[in-house]
Amino acid sequence: MTPLLHDIHVVSAQFHMLGDFVDVAPYGSGHINDTFCAVYDQGGTRVRYIHQRINHRIFKNPEALMANVERVTRHLAGKVANLPDASRRALTLVPTRGGQPFLRDAAGNYWRTYVFVEKAKTYDAIETPAQAFEAAKAFGMFQRLLADLPEPRLHDTIPDFHHTPKRFEALERALQADARNRAKDAAPEIAFALNHKAMTSVLVDALARGELPERVTHNDTKLNNVMLDDASGEGICVIDLDTVMPGLVLYDFGDMVRTSTSPAREDEQDLSKIVMQRPMFEALARGYMEAAGEFLTPAEKSLLVFSGKLITLEIGIRFLTDYLAGDAYFKVHREGHNLDRCRTQFKLVQSIEENEGAMQAIVNGL
Repeated sequence: MTPLLHDIHVVSAQFHMLGDFVDVAPYGSGHINDTFCAVYDQGGTRVRYIHQRINHRIFKNPEALMANVERVTRHLAGKVANLPDASRRALTLVPTRGGQPFLRDAAGNYWRTYVFVEKAKTYDAIETPAQAFEAAKAFGMFQRLLADLPEPRLHDTIPDFHHTPKRFEALERALQADARNRAKDAAPEIAFALNHKAMTSVLVDALARGELPERVTHNDTKLNNVMLDDASGEGICVIDLDTVMPGLVLYDFGDMVRTSTSPAREDEQDLSKIVMQRPMFEALARGYMEAAGEFLTPAEKSLLVFSGKLITLEIGIRFLTDYLAGDAYFKVHREGHNLDRCRTQFKLVQSIEENEGAMQAIVNGL
């Protein structure tokens, strides 16, 4: 048994679970937290739980993060209590034996435990428009159910996470410093970013003017953060709640467009494969509007297509910034990896721009 797996065996005993520990193994494809699936024997029945060690180097205030998660999961559980399969429609935190939502061990690591959502799974890549529809519907419902979360305001687990103007300022600083003498190799990408500077402030300016409402948002709306039911394919449960915090619904929809409409990998080097697929976008828009349409304002609806373009640009800017700075944030596996990632994002921005009219017509028709 590795030291980390041994740690789980030890810390799991401090959570309020019935049954005898049987086995544990790494679980999922996440790159930030350490996630494990543990099996327990409860009177002859095998049950599973998820144990996670929170990466407190990324999430600097785990206590505030877990306060958010506890409030959000409790609120969601109340909202879905009368629905079929209610226990599978919201994550359930298992408290420590002292009644806390997380455990801090002797080494300073932060741990939490969830009840395992059975008979459902996640997918790392969207395969069909039906999956896109279900994922978008699930995220829309997630926002809808949290629209009336009582005060106080949730904590910002990563401040300014989608503050695109500040992301652009970071790019400008990295470009001015050019610490690794890489700007010469990214001249077209730098020019593309500079030519799109004006659009980076559209959403934050609208928020500041009171034209867009601040809401509770997920902020990491990849397909693999929705569990799809094995039998029906329904988006049954939204997971990975670390970045749930105050934001704009447009951040969530925009990231769905970014991660779901192109068939290529995020680091694809053949840019001819990067294209915004209208059927995927239409499925996203239909699923999202089916769940969220009744609470969205006209201003939010009018900016859904724009949000896809903006968030894709933002992530491209972040990849470009990291490339110029020497790959300090995103893990890289080859020379120029972050520049390749940047190029895919900017190519998708171009494809969205080419299809913007048709995409807006789809939204207007919903």
